[in-house]
Parts: sequence; C-alpha cells; structure tokens
Amino acid sequence: MSWPNKEIPGVIALFDVDGTLTPARKEISETMKTTLAALRKKIVIGFVGGSDLAKQKEQIGEDVLNMFDYCFSENGLTAYKNGQQLASQSFIGFLGEERYGRLANFILGYLAKLELPKKRGTFIEFRNGMINVSPIGRNCSHAERDEFEAYDKIHNIRPKMVEALKKEFPDFGLIYSIGGQISFDVMPVGWDKTYCLRHIQDQKFSKIHFFGDKTFQGGNDYEIYTHPDVTGHAVQTPNDTKKILGDLFGI
Repeated sequence: MSWPNKEIPGVIALFDVDGTLTPARKEISETMKTTLAALRKKIVIGFVGGSDLAKQKEQIGEDVLNMFDYCFSENGLTAYKNGQQLASQSFIGFLGEERYGRLANFILGYLAKLELPKKRGTFIEFRNGMINVSPIGRNCSHAERDEFEAYDKIHNIRPKMVEALKKEFPDFGLIYSIGGQISFDVMPVGWDKTYCLRHIQDQKFSKIHFFGDKTFQGGNDYEIYTHPDVTGHAVQTPNDTKKILGDLFGI
C-alpha cells in the first residue's frame, strides 16, 4: 500500500464521469470539485470513463490528472497514477486492420440505411482502446443529444444495432456497451470498465467503491458495478453521488 497520507487506509472510490461526476457531456460543478478534494484527503480516488482523456479534460478540467490519484481513460486502457502514465493497450493491435475494416464498413453500411429524425457527423470515433459508435453522430448539439436519447428510449436504436453487430461478428471477441446519451462502445472482451482494476491489484485495497449511472445490464457501468471485488453504488445524478459520499464518509 503506497498511500500513507490518507485518513482511511485501504479504501478507494472509483467514479464514472457522465451522469455521476458531471451532467452528461457537461462540465463538473465547483461543489463537486470541493467534495472530491475533501474525499481525497480521506481515501484514494479515481475516475474510470469510456471517453479519451481530452474529453475528460473538457468536462472535469485541464488539471484533471492532479485532481485524482488514479485517472482511467478509455476504461483504464489509458491510465495514470499520480499523474504518471501507466502501460496502455491498443484496439487496432488486438483486432488487426483487416477485421477492423470489415467492422467499420458494416457499421457505416448499417447507419446509411438507418432512418433517424436527424443525423450529424462523426459516426465512428476511433480511440486507443475501443471505438465509439453514434447513430446520430457525435457532432450533434446538446439539445440534439437530448432529443436522440428520448427517441432511442422509444425505438431502441442502439440496442438493435448492438444485436446486429453481435450477429454479424460472433467470432471477433468483442463486447458492446451502451453509455451516455447517443452512443455505444465496441471493445475486446474484458476491456470494459473492470479493466481498470488490473492497475490497482498490487495495492491490495480492502474496499473498492464504484459509483455509476449506467449500472443496468448492457450499460457501460454494469460489469464493474457487479464485480465481486467491488461495492457498487447506482446513481442518477451528481447530486446522488454527493449524497452517498456524505453518508459514507461524512463530507
């Protein structure tokens, strides 16, 4: 254990970003920053998000690496401890160019035939450890995000597309995880948010807390929320997160 200055030894809290620390794709509040700073004095803290670090800097702040003991971007495939980068993994290295080309072509062909009220741009976002697929396109506005989320809840656009991908590529060793308002992640089996736990195994934490809002089966918090080594806390808003932290740690 390498955290001698914490008030409560052997405990770590990991947080999803969207819907847990911040409103979806919006910036963190000053009150949440204050809460996290107080919590960090007591225990080890980290975030685990599906997005890349650039997006997390947009939401949490440019100094995000200094606000947490652990920073797990792309589920921990890009990881930092005390601001220092740890070993990373590559999606394209796992899948290979030929298979990735087949996957991308199928996705773009599926979306070309998909009728939606609105489409924008950036339907596939290529990340280091995964790809993110958005039927409406990641370039949509906040208002259009809200519109698509409501439409998706009625018409199951993302769940249907995930099922089509599972059927088309059963032997690719991939999983599909719906998160946020407008997209889903595609990654190798085992590269969901539980991947970040590999980076903390050597610390022998006696208690691992996780806070997330997509804890339902198929949501991108489900695997870590239900992991046997983790105590999961389901939230709907950042205010829920602050309330539970107050109850647990008196902050």
